[in-house]
Amino acid sequence: MKWFAIKIIFLLSLAMFVSYSIGEGNTQGTSTRIVIVGDTGTGERAYTPGFMAVQKAMREKNADALLHLGDFVYQPKFFPQSCPDRYIKEIKETLSDPYPIKLFVAGDNDLPPKKWKPKASGCWDKIDLLDSGFDTPGFPSPRSMEGTRVIGNALIGVIHNYPWQDPTSWLAPRIKEAKEKGMWVILAVHEPAITTAWYLDKRDTVLKQLNALKPDLVLAGNQHSYERFHQMSPIEEGAVVKSVSGKYHRGGGTMHIVSGGGGATFKPFADQQNKDKRTAPKDVFDALAIRALMNHFITLDISKEKLEGIVWRVCVQDDPDDEWDPRWESDKKFWQSISLECDGKPEGVSVYEKFSLSTQ
Repeated sequence: MKWFAIKIIFLLSLAMFVSYSIGEGNTQGTSTRIVIVGDTGTGERAYTPGFMAVQKAMREKNADALLHLGDFVYQPKFFPQSCPDRYIKEIKETLSDPYPIKLFVAGDNDLPPKKWKPKASGCWDKIDLLDSGFDTPGFPSPRSMEGTRVIGNALIGVIHNYPWQDPTSWLAPRIKEAKEKGMWVILAVHEPAITTAWYLDKRDTVLKQLNALKPDLVLAGNQHSYERFHQMSPIEEGAVVKSVSGKYHRGGGTMHIVSGGGGATFKPFADQQNKDKRTAPKDVFDALAIRALMNHFITLDISKEKLEGIVWRVCVQDDPDDEWDPRWESDKKFWQSISLECDGKPEGVSVYEKFSLSTQ
């Protein structure tokens, strides 16, 4: 028994040593499917019918992994003293148990409440126990709530927003190693580096730092909408590669996508609200490919040669007699001139758009 125990310890140590380096990825030509969602609907402040329809549709896509972009819980109290187990139970059943691998980004609503976010749930410590975790960290090590994981032929890097800290020191070596092995590089954050929803100028900070790493794709949530931007080169170069078809080539720049339609109520884009201070400048709009207010999620099918994305629009029957409304502060006058993507469309799941990156 003693010799058997020593052998087991040796094998575990060997496995840990090997996991310090990034794996070879998917080299057999097969495809890996990752389903992506952000800002889901657990909690009383969200749009529960939208969340229930989204998570059901996601499960039916038979994904190998789930990447959640943060904000799992929208609870109603100011400075809550605890995280009710009912939230965690729902997250476990809908966003954890159905998926072999799950990576979670911490959103501001998941962290302990602060003066600037008094209704934050404080649920992150419980939520974090439901994900699959990161690969064994090397040196330099990332902060807590940050890390990487290889899924198929992609390196997924999760970066924490609160507070933001340039991830270059720990992330750049991993990206370099992954690219040398022909892997796709996908980064995930909660707050977008670029958005037309509620604009904060991050061009010389977050956007510059992320684009300098030259990932293929950056995914974010936080804004309760869908936005996809054309490929952007590092800020110093300032080039944007546009494609009407949504088909792009690897190496043309970084594509940024905001996906926050998992169940949170929709807030109109700043320009739709005539909020000039938070309306994005012209160069940001010039880089924008498409945007919409809708419940949605994304599937990424990743092979060695191609990264194919489908954005799935999820329309729910809007019952005027129930308590739910997908619109944030639905009594606001601006809603009289703003439509949702699902207005006038039948209930169900359909393709909103497709995009792709290829090595050829």
